[in-house]
Parts: sequence; structure tokens; C-alpha cells
Amino acid sequence: MPSPSLTRRRFLAAAAALAAVTPRVAGAQSAVKIGTAVLGDYSMAGPVIVALEKGFFKDEGLAAEFIPFRGGPDLLKAVMAGEVLVGVTGSTDILVFREAGSPIKTVATHTEGNHFTLNVAPEVRGVADLKGKAIGVTRAGATTWVFARMLAKKQGWDPDRDVQVVGLGGLDAQLAAMARREIAAYVWGDGGAVTELGGKSKVLLRFDAVTGKWISQIQYASEEAIRQHPEQIRKSMRAMFRAMRLMREHPQEAALLCAKKLAWTPEAVLAAHRISGPLLPVDGRIDITALAVMQDTLLEYAVIKKKLPLEEHLTREFTPVTV
Repeated sequence: MPSPSLTRRRFLAAAAALAAVTPRVAGAQSAVKIGTAVLGDYSMAGPVIVALEKGFFKDEGLAAEFIPFRGGPDLLKAVMAGEVLVGVTGSTDILVFREAGSPIKTVATHTEGNHFTLNVAPEVRGVADLKGKAIGVTRAGATTWVFARMLAKKQGWDPDRDVQVVGLGGLDAQLAAMARREIAAYVWGDGGAVTELGGKSKVLLRFDAVTGKWISQIQYASEEAIRQHPEQIRKSMRAMFRAMRLMREHPQEAALLCAKKLAWTPEAVLAAHRISGPLLPVDGRIDITALAVMQDTLLEYAVIKKKLPLEEHLTREFTPVTV
């Protein structure tokens, strides 16, 4: 009969061998959902896609799901219902939605400057060629509508007489109207790079040439989520900012990761990166002076009616983000 010490040694050896071939069970991960106002925008959706594809959310202990929406209002509903933890949207949404009473706050800048583009028919050579013509926007009162009117004002034109600003909806409607020569230009995000490669339009300018100081896109959360789930928000942001760093430093790798989800070619993603890649922030800090310019602009164009204290629109609890 084997001695007790020999039996114990055999047991420990067998246990060690079993441990060597048995996969470790990962620690429990927190389930989070990250939403974007739209899918077809590289600087908006790209950081979420890259963070998922590279496992950056998993590295933070998060089981993340990406949900793109059909616009800012739909995303807002999901954030307010607690179905989405962090929303990524156009920055003017925070001013509009908070004026309407939505208890949400900006947690970080997602895209600095103004990455929106003026996309024109191939035969248009410069902004001066647009006088007397129509410019397509998503809808009256939208950010794209404000930008078109600001463009006219910068040219010294009357935005109601010298150009026609037309609310048309989504990109397909804009391109169809351009093909019918009903409009000579439209306002869009960095997705204008895709239609330029297809020969349907060309990017004439980025709108920070018109608006000056601006914040293009933000990350935000509900005030309840900020109180209840600050660590999950912080980890989600860290994953996305790690993705932004990869996008800045290795744009070709990021383009391959984003192309399939965006349904763009890698060449189109790289073209979009040339537009908005330089505006990807390093640490998400929120420029209060840019927010003030945006608020004054929306008041001027009657998109909002009240001048609320700017600090009410944001929290500095999560910035600067360190990765």
C-alpha cells in the first residue's frame, strides 16, 4: 500500500496536470451598452468599433455591446431609460436636450473642432458658386441647417434670399436630390469622404473654417447613471480613448477594423480619417469656451430659447481620461 506522503504527492501532481489543461474562468464582466446617434460617421462610431474589436472593453472588465441609433433623439430615449450607459452624439444635443429638461450631462469630448463637411456637386469649384443655389440639410433647425446658414452669413449672403437651405433627411435623399440637380451642396459629417470616392460629390471644406471654436461630438450619460455607475462609465471611456489613440497612431489598422461594420471600403475609412482623425481628443477635456460659442450660436438661430449655466451641461468627474 502506498505511503500517505506518496499518495499526497500523486494527488498534487494530478491536480497540477489538470490545472495546466483546464481553461481559467474569467472574472465576471459588467455588461454595458454604448450607443451612437448614427452609424455612418467614422469619428463617432470608430472608437466604439475599435475598442470592441481590439478587446479594450474586455480589458476593463466590461462585456460591451455597441448599438447605433437612427438619430440623437432615439439615442437619448435609450440613455434616459437606462438601456444605454454612455451615448455618443453631436455636441449640440446636450444644449438642446437639457433645455428641454432631460437630466443628462456631457462626460467627455469625443471629437474636437468641427468635423462636419460641405459636400458639393463635382462641377462646383468654390463656395461662391453656391450663390442662388440650394444646399441640402437634414431638417430645419438641425445642426446642419445652422451650419448652412452660418456659411451663407460668412459669405455676406442673405440665407433666405441668396441661397435656399432645404431639409431633406438622410444621406440617400441628399444624394438623390444632387443627382437630380435640385441641390448643389449638402452638409454632412466625415462620411462625405465615402461619396467623394464614389464620384457623387466632393468635400469642399470642413466646417471649423466657418464656425471657429466648436466641439463636434460628445460622450454623455444620464445623471442617474453618473450617480449609480461611475466606475462603469469611467472604464467605458478609458476603452474608447484607448481606441482613439490607436486610430491616431495606426490609422490603417483602424480602417481595417472599422470598414466592415461601417460598410465602407478601407480606402473610404482612411479618407474619413483625414477629415476627422486630427480632431480625435487625447483626454476628453471639455472646452467651456467652445461650449459657450455653441450655446450663443443656437440662441442666435433660435434652436434654443434659454441661456442655461454652462456648468450644468457637464461633469468634470471623468476627465482628463488617462490611458
